[in-house]
Amino acid sequence: MTTSKTGLVRAIGRWSLVALTVNSVIGSGVFGLPGTVAALLGKQSILAVLIAGAAIGVIMMCFAEVASQFSEAGGPYLYARTVFGRLVGLVVGWTFYLAQSAAPAANANLFVIYLAEFWPGAKASRFLILTILVGLLALINILGVRQGTRVSNIFAIAKLLPLLMVVLAGAALTIFHPAPMAPEGPITGGVWLKAMVLLVFAFGGFETALVPLGEAKNPRRDIGFALMTSLIACIAIYVLVQWVVVGVLGSGATTDRPLAEVARLTMGNRGAALVAIGALVSCYGYLSAKLLAMPRTTFALAEGGDLPRPFAWVSRRFHTPWLSILTYALTVWGLALVGNFAWNVTLSAVARLLYYGVVCAALIALRWKQPAAARFKVPGGPILAVLGILMCVAMVGQVDLSQARILVVVVAAAALNCMWVWWRRRAGA
Repeated sequence: MTTSKTGLVRAIGRWSLVALTVNSVIGSGVFGLPGTVAALLGKQSILAVLIAGAAIGVIMMCFAEVASQFSEAGGPYLYARTVFGRLVGLVVGWTFYLAQSAAPAANANLFVIYLAEFWPGAKASRFLILTILVGLLALINILGVRQGTRVSNIFAIAKLLPLLMVVLAGAALTIFHPAPMAPEGPITGGVWLKAMVLLVFAFGGFETALVPLGEAKNPRRDIGFALMTSLIACIAIYVLVQWVVVGVLGSGATTDRPLAEVARLTMGNRGAALVAIGALVSCYGYLSAKLLAMPRTTFALAEGGDLPRPFAWVSRRFHTPWLSILTYALTVWGLALVGNFAWNVTLSAVARLLYYGVVCAALIALRWKQPAAARFKVPGGPILAVLGILMCVAMVGQVDLSQARILVVVVAAAALNCMWVWWRRRAGA
């Protein structure tokens, strides 16, 4: 372990980066999304998962090459600011931070909903439960990045076990006695595109793992390996889950709780309870990954002079950005209490398309500015980057922008932030 010039400890190894990435991608959606996609595409939903995995793989490879040129904290904000300047960096930083605060807030609320299946009084104690959930993870991460990394690793493994058990339980039935599925009727290109948007966002969230690279042991070497390994793992998990859901449930796969139904049919009521426990673990694991990584965004903003210096304060004892951790925890906790799920979904969708496109464009710019700098170089990188940008543009048309007014506020806040930096620098001069 080494301590960087910022005071952060480089304690996140290669496989911990893989676990953090998987933990940042697989949340509660895997327990309900297979039914939604099956309702749109029927048996073709299995193929759709593969195609969506390949599509997000294009964007992930662009991220991998760009990230391999940096060893500091910040993720998409750092890349955008370095390549396109402060204003673009701040717009990306603000949208990224808010999108990745709202998503775990929604997962925290889903945790309370799943918990109510075991404890009927959970919803009545929502305030207390949310406070304990977020507060405990904040404390763990303040006490050290190693502790936060261990928790993320544990949850990454724990959340996969129930999924694999359901897949194994349903595999035999799927292979030898697949359930009939009525013809879906004509599936238009618009239906396919709608399903692809859902699936691409199901694979999203990997960018969170890029934020704490200032605490990775060898970020330039490990980030490409971590992203590609986690992509393969997530594609395999999502494909197997979709295959079992369609094979076991057939026409009944369109339920909003497909994994619970598969478990009930193959393992009885205990199986359904196992899925509920798996959903609890998955929600909390997703939350743990965000609490580990995302506070490093405001830390990076402060390090770059774009936020007040206290956000870059590092504990002398624990070597963690404690104020940024507390700020992020309070943000997630507040959004969880508000509980506006529709706002979260819209913000996350539009914001991701924005910074995905910006980072793909950054690959092209960096290839031109410093062609030999990338530690992880993607074959045909500029072509993939253009393809990634075109996919982002195509998916914008499938996102409900009527509730995305918050993005205007975010861009305005970024512009005011930029003006504040300019004014402070001029006053200091």
